[in-house]
Amino acid sequence: MGIEKLKVTLIGAGGKMGYRLSRNLKDHKAYEVRYIEIHDEGLKRMQELGIQATEASACIHDADVVIYAVPDVAIGEVTALYVPKMKKKAIGMFLDPAAPLAGHLAQRADISYFASHPCHPSVFNWEPDEDAHYDYFGGIAAKQNIVCALIQGPEEHYAIGEELAKVIYGPVLKSIRVTIEQMGILEPALSETFCGALITVLKEGADVAIAKGVPKEAVYEFLLGHINIELALLFGQLPGGKFSDAAIKAIEIGKGKLFKPDWKEIFEPDSVKAQIKAIT
Repeated sequence: MGIEKLKVTLIGAGGKMGYRLSRNLKDHKAYEVRYIEIHDEGLKRMQELGIQATEASACIHDADVVIYAVPDVAIGEVTALYVPKMKKKAIGMFLDPAAPLAGHLAQRADISYFASHPCHPSVFNWEPDEDAHYDYFGGIAAKQNIVCALIQGPEEHYAIGEELAKVIYGPVLKSIRVTIEQMGILEPALSETFCGALITVLKEGADVAIAKGVPKEAVYEFLLGHINIELALLFGQLPGGKFSDAAIKAIEIGKGKLFKPDWKEIFEPDSVKAQIKAIT
C-alpha cells in the first residue's frame, strides 16, 4: 500500500511567485497538487510546465494545505473568498506576513495558519555551478535559507508547513523559526522599507557620479567592489577586519547627510503595521 499524499491546492499557480512554486511542486512524490489560476498570462505559464488549472470548487474543500500565492494587494479579497471554504484542520499557507498582520485572515479556530518566506541566496554564497551562481532569486539552483512561522494551530502543523516550504523554495540550506510579528519586521520593514530604500539610493548615487562625468564602467566597478568588501567587513566575513579611521569619519559624514534622527522608527510595531496596510 502506497503512502497517502498530502493534498495541496496552490492559488495563483501561474503568477510570478506561483509559477516558481508550481515548478518545484509538480513532480514531487509527497504531494498531490491542484492548481488555481484565473489570468490568461498565468495560464500560459502553466502550459509551459505541463500543468492545468482546476476549478476552486473542486480543490479547496478537501485540501490539506492551501497555499495563497497571490499579490499583497489581492490577498484580502482572495482569503475572504477561500478561507471559509477550507476544511477543518487544514493549513492555510502564506508566502509573507502581509495578510496575517493586516488582519485579512478569517477568524477560524478550526484551521491552522502558517507563513514562510525565502531569505534569497546570500551575497556570500559560493556556487560552483553557473546556473546556481546566476539564480539570484533562489528556488531553482542556488542554495538559500527560509524563515517560517506558525501563526495558529497545533505544533505538528509547523513541521508540515516547514517541510512544504523547503520544497517550494528549494534548495534550502536551513529553516529559521520566527514569530509572525518578527517576520513582519524582516519584511517589509527590514528588507524593503529599509534595505530596498538604501539600495535604491546606491543606484541613484551611481547615476549622480556618472552625471558628473565619471565613466560608467569606473563607477559600477568601483561601487560594486566597495559594496562587496564593506559587506564582508560589517557582516563578519573578514575576522579582525575593520574600516580605516578615514573611512569611519567619511561614514559619519554620510549618515548625517542621508538619515533622519528617527529612522529606526520604521521597525516599531505601529510603523510595520502601517507599511503592511499600505502595500495590501
